[in-house]
Amino acid sequence: MRHLNYNHLLYFWTVAQEGSVAKAADVLHLTPQTISGQLKMLEESIGESLFERVGRGLVITETGRMVEQYAEEIFSLGSELTQRIKSKQPGVATSFNVGIVNSIPKLIAYKVLEPALNMPEPIKLSCFENDLESLLGDLAVHKLDLILSDRAIPTGLNVKAYSHQLGASGLSFFGTQSLIEQYGLSQHTAFPAGLDGAPVLLPMNEHVVRRSLEDWFDRENISPTLIAEFADSALLKAFGEGGRGFFPAPTVMTTQIERMYDVKAIGEVSQVQEQFFAISPERKLKHPAVVAITEAARFSLTAISQSS
Repeated sequence: MRHLNYNHLLYFWTVAQEGSVAKAADVLHLTPQTISGQLKMLEESIGESLFERVGRGLVITETGRMVEQYAEEIFSLGSELTQRIKSKQPGVATSFNVGIVNSIPKLIAYKVLEPALNMPEPIKLSCFENDLESLLGDLAVHKLDLILSDRAIPTGLNVKAYSHQLGASGLSFFGTQSLIEQYGLSQHTAFPAGLDGAPVLLPMNEHVVRRSLEDWFDRENISPTLIAEFADSALLKAFGEGGRGFFPAPTVMTTQIERMYDVKAIGEVSQVQEQFFAISPERKLKHPAVVAITEAARFSLTAISQSS
């Protein structure tokens, strides 16, 4: 086998990630003919086919899959090297790109990420919000350094990434004062029975705690009236602030939620836990900002409820 041409490897890897030569050509700002020619040269260098044509599409071969894994490692190391070199230059901020699952409470995201902004070396933090599957796709192509999620990586996804648990919190229900008085929940002794028939605002079915909450309703023999469901946690709380229904949120956020949304906690559901994970492309955490975040996260999640 001849010496490997890393430009050819980049072209191959981009085709594998994008799923077609045409899409890879758009990403790389090259013509499809150039990409196809470079792929052929890489296959000749390796001595085996990397893709098979099925109909009008391309399917990666077993050899191609192996080469793709090595390419991911090579480009990941190259990105890490660039960041390390930049971080040694005085006054140059290291880029730190974080994906945040849209169901993560914004206050939790801030508290978890805050240590990265307090590091001795300057950090330029960029945050992107989306669903977990989309963010994992960005992590796979090195657009992200970290994902904050309320669940671990789902099984069956072909993505090289690792889940690191940051902490967990029970849930509490909140409501406006007028809503609390209307449904007789001014005393904690009326919880959770007072939720029977009361309006509630809940996360979407895809949210990891939704099924747990519904199971808890069944065990308590209560049937709240679902008014609306939300993918975004901040929007859910905004509707709660408007008095449209009682809503759940992590107990560690009680002080802030009561102050920010002018609501009161009516009771805690300690049996239902909301968990928080950092998802990274590396099993052993190396990025200094990621290390700082994970080390401080347990304290941060505990301290939120104690801050004023």
